[in-house]
Amino acid sequence: MRFSQTLIEARLIQRYKRFLADVELAGGEIVTAHCANPGAMLGLVAPGNRVWLSTSDNPARKLKYSWEIVEADFGAGPQFVGINTSHPNAIVAEAIAAGFFEELSGYASLRREVKYGRNSRVDILLENAGRRPCYVEVKNVHMMRRIGLAEFPDCVTARGAKHLLELGDMVEAGARAVMVYLIQMDAEQFSLAADIDKTYAAAFALARQRGVEAIAAVCSVRPEEIRVVKRAQIII
Repeated sequence: MRFSQTLIEARLIQRYKRFLADVELAGGEIVTAHCANPGAMLGLVAPGNRVWLSTSDNPARKLKYSWEIVEADFGAGPQFVGINTSHPNAIVAEAIAAGFFEELSGYASLRREVKYGRNSRVDILLENAGRRPCYVEVKNVHMMRRIGLAEFPDCVTARGAKHLLELGDMVEAGARAVMVYLIQMDAEQFSLAADIDKTYAAAFALARQRGVEAIAAVCSVRPEEIRVVKRAQIII
């Protein structure tokens, strides 16, 4: 996924009310940016961190700026981290279309935001004549508490546990179901943060027993582009 514009570098002052962040632009102007991330963003919101913003000319928007990337140091030097949770579905769909995921290739149709389950929408639905439909749920991963190990979730997510239950239901109904954990930073391994949300960890274990598949994919994150470049080992 290439950004359609040149991102603007700024410095983080504070993130608050989950979806707001005050930042200082290069010229000293302080503005409020939209933070499209409902998580705790542990390790990413230190005042003074370099951040990159996109802009919108839509007069209907209350906030002109959107926070896209932060530079964080998890102990092995600074790296870029993608924090905008509105992008992962598009990034994964692009990687599927490019053939990056061998186990998700060969489907004739890719649809996004398709209704299923109990008043839910699956992120991606893959379909092809003669094959079981494949329900793909995507989660953004941006927490690292140990060098090289990405973890999810960074806060309690009842909605995430519900998605795992519904994916398991799809498998039992005869479909495929795949969880894709999209790591928007560099990592070698992926695991669940059971100490943060034991209910989600238990729901994941049950989903795997029911036949839900899991993939952890690592992105190269740059102010020009975010794209999937490798897989991470899942350790549970």
